Amino acid sequence: MDSTLVELKTVSKRYGERVILDGVDLTLAPGEKLAIVGPSGSGKSTLLNLMGLLDDPDEGSFRFAGTDAGGLQENEKAGLRSQSIGFVFQMHHLLPQLSVLENVTLPAHALAAKPDWSEVESRGRALLAKVGLEDQADKLPGQLSGGERQRVAVVRALINRPQLLLADEPTGALDRANAESLTKLLLELNASEETALVVVTHDEAIARAVGPVVRITDGQLERLS
Repeated sequence: MDSTLVELKTVSKRYGERVILDGVDLTLAPGEKLAIVGPSGSGKSTLLNLMGLLDDPDEGSFRFAGTDAGGLQENEKAGLRSQSIGFVFQMHHLLPQLSVLENVTLPAHALAAKPDWSEVESRGRALLAKVGLEDQADKLPGQLSGGERQRVAVVRALINRPQLLLADEPTGALDRANAESLTKLLLELNASEETALVVVTHDEAIARAVGPVVRITDGQLERLS
């Protein structure tokens, strides 16, 4: 296995005249975890979008699992995202008309190679059991609490066995108890699934719980721990 999963070299990103990221270097190994903090508008989500192949740097390079992302076509990026990158956002974005299990397995439809659906559903149920929701598979999202819906969103992000899980303010809409519970869950899954984890958060207590912390200030990364 390649010892480097994510590699950004002298990456810069601008929006108009505003410099968001300025010559950023960052590497992440398979299974590693990292928290990113910084004030609103500092570039945290921009950095996450670059790592998730949702945006391109204006300068510098980004390699994912040894592949130069700059050389990929949009359909190739979409395929790599589907197979190798999971996303969790502040809002769960579950489809209200689908059951929990249907929501969880939805990303498997985007895989280039058609999977064995019984295996997909089996993994979905196993992951739901792992997060304490084994009895909720047939319910609709509206029948769950906010914390439960966010756990479902985490399971959905893991269904395709991604190498990298990107979480953008995943606890932002939760109360303290649920925020701490979700953070603990992300760390447990980081270990058990061997999926690299990057968490963007305003909450420095959550960041410290995740592990190594970097802060974005004036477009630069500063290692805090």
